[in-house]
Amino acid sequence: MMDESKLTSFQRRHLMDCVKRGDTLPLQCSPTRSKEPQPAEPAFSLPKPCLPGRLPAKPQLRPAGVCQAGDAYTRERFKPQARRDLEREKQRLQNILATGKDVVEHKARRTLAQTEEEEAPEVDRFEEVVNEVQERKEFLAEMEALGQGKRYRGIVLTEILQKLREMEIIDKKRSKEMREITTKDLPIGNKSDSCD
Repeated sequence: MMDESKLTSFQRRHLMDCVKRGDTLPLQCSPTRSKEPQPAEPAFSLPKPCLPGRLPAKPQLRPAGVCQAGDAYTRERFKPQARRDLEREKQRLQNILATGKDVVEHKARRTLAQTEEEEAPEVDRFEEVVNEVQERKEFLAEMEALGQGKRYRGIVLTEILQKLREMEIIDKKRSKEMREITTKDLPIGNKSDSCD
């Protein structure tokens, strides 16, 4: 259609940009200039109201109505919140006054630290890497389903290859450790030495 309508290269480029952005096509397209023609302004005009999202090119004063219409003069409502557990503070103070020591707080901290250490099981790095590879495969499948596979395929495959190399290194270390453990238990030497 562009060839039939004999559009200039600028007009074609302008139309293709509009299509790529998903904008509506312009009703008129200037034949040779990249700047769109601006309508002539009347000799006397009222000042344009300043929009909150856009700033004018030159600094200018805004009318009071425009300033008050924005959210600049509204304050946030104060919402009081309890910052600490008052019952715990009372118990702590009672213990300090009764015994002279802060016993309960130390026990609570120790038990929390112990439970956190017990709850955190040691995660195998090899399993973590396997999970990371699986996540990347799922991400790539999702992107291909959305039609964005070409954009992410190279990046994701590179990351998967890096993870596979890391898995190989971990596997080599494990097999070396296993060989060392098994060879420690086995007697090493000549058969003639073991017979004597």
